[in-house]
Amino acid sequence: MKPTTIANEQKLIWRMRGTGIFEDPNDLCQVITACGVICAYGLSRKASGTRRYFWLAPMALLALALVYTHSRGGMLSTLAAIMTLMTYKYGTRVAVAGGFLSIPAIIVLGGRQTEIDLEDGTGQDRIQLWSDGAEKHRWILLPKGTRIDTSDMDNWIFPEGTKVWKEFRRDGVRVETRLFQKVGPGEGDWVGVAYVWSADQRDAIATPEGATDALGTAHDVPTAGQCTGCHGGRTSRVLGFSAIQLSTTAPPGGLDLQGLIAAGRLSDPPSGDFALPGDETEQNALGYLHANCSHCHNQHRPASDGPRCYDPRKELDFGLYVDELGAPERTGAYRTTEGVITPGDSEDSDVVDLVSKRSGRKHMPPLGTELVDEDGVELLRNWIDRM
Repeated sequence: MKPTTIANEQKLIWRMRGTGIFEDPNDLCQVITACGVICAYGLSRKASGTRRYFWLAPMALLALALVYTHSRGGMLSTLAAIMTLMTYKYGTRVAVAGGFLSIPAIIVLGGRQTEIDLEDGTGQDRIQLWSDGAEKHRWILLPKGTRIDTSDMDNWIFPEGTKVWKEFRRDGVRVETRLFQKVGPGEGDWVGVAYVWSADQRDAIATPEGATDALGTAHDVPTAGQCTGCHGGRTSRVLGFSAIQLSTTAPPGGLDLQGLIAAGRLSDPPSGDFALPGDETEQNALGYLHANCSHCHNQHRPASDGPRCYDPRKELDFGLYVDELGAPERTGAYRTTEGVITPGDSEDSDVVDLVSKRSGRKHMPPLGTELVDEDGVELLRNWIDRM
């Protein structure tokens, strides 16, 4: 798998490559082109009679291999070689006409015109998932002509073929890119796998078994089976890409709720953005709990369709919902947390105790983090102490 950059956007695609000096797909294309020219020459030799048509079989295989390299440079070099042969055989006019007719095919077969929207960040700055301080970038691809079913604004249903990527960098090193893809029409028809980048940053290899301390950093890569531990907690299965978390002004090149509405990608677009209730302290705390806790702790969690790191208490609900944004007291973080939050006393609140440690099995979140988010802990303390 190789990364392809498109106007500052990145999409991961599978590319055929060779070994040794031909590991780069573009280098492999040169070999394919040379072999293709030999086959084309053999096909053009009328003196060979009907036997010359046997060259069609290897030519078809070479053409297929060329497409799967996704190398426009390789395809252009092949076109140049073919035009040279056509000039020799049939004259300049025929060669030039054939070349112009081939350009649209190269654009399509190059595989880089795919519609892709960039979502850099999880939406509102105060709604961020803690990942041990890793720098993260996200991308989403929606199949052309499709819309996200937003008839339930709190639980978006994505069309079949949707792909979501998330890239992690630790200590300035690009370590991992996760792919989460919807492969069927059902709500649970999602598969995920992580790709670990090579030391030279030129390639990323599917690593379904996960990895510990990838590339010498403190970053652990989850196994493919662990994806549903978090993603299985929401009907949409996609985390961080929702009406509330996209209610922000995206940076240049980014995507926000208004961008989705303008692009016509929502089946039931809202009239505007959604604002969090309360003052800054309340907004920050509610957003933090939503991003870091609600994918497990919510009262609408689907039946388990994969392994869980533990069985969450469904009476707790740290989620934010569009119909409960009128006041902080209407949110689940106020209504459902008796026994885990003691208003006015953060020291006596289980929530603060659990997020303040990373030892043994009893800590929160239980998956995907080894370092305490000190800023997050302080944020929750301030919020609870002034309740």
